[in-house]
Amino acid sequence: MYSRTVQIWVGLFVVAGMAGLLMLSMKVSNISTFNSGGAGYDLKARFGNVGGLKVRSPVTMAGVLVGRVAAIDFDKKRYEAVVTLHIESRYNNIPEDTSASIFTAGLLGEQYIGLDAGGSEQYLKAGDTIQLTQSAVILEQLIGHFLVSKADK
Repeated sequence: MYSRTVQIWVGLFVVAGMAGLLMLSMKVSNISTFNSGGAGYDLKARFGNVGGLKVRSPVTMAGVLVGRVAAIDFDKKRYEAVVTLHIESRYNNIPEDTSASIFTAGLLGEQYIGLDAGGSEQYLKAGDTIQLTQSAVILEQLIGHFLVSKADK
């Protein structure tokens, strides 16, 4: 019924489809760019709310990937999330008055940290804490505030 060449082409098509799904899943989960833990240094940042930020989420500066989130912990005394950022060693001239914000990217809502450089001539070094931070915007809270403000009118 089916010739041998048709069966081979169908098999190749199925294998190519599975390879494509594997690559897509690796891209979405950030496994494809596994470089965390290599040469670099760690910085800390404190946030009131990290939303859906995860370990290995990107850290960008001017849209360029400069590092990854290495750890997310909770400070029991200050009731804040403490995020450890692993920055690649080639980006060792980040001003000490740099700010960090949590943003959402893409259709899947992946969250990442964006750094905005300050103007200081002193640079952050390993173990320093970024002082200026902006927490994640939680969509449910925005909708709740919007509905409450509409109900008040």
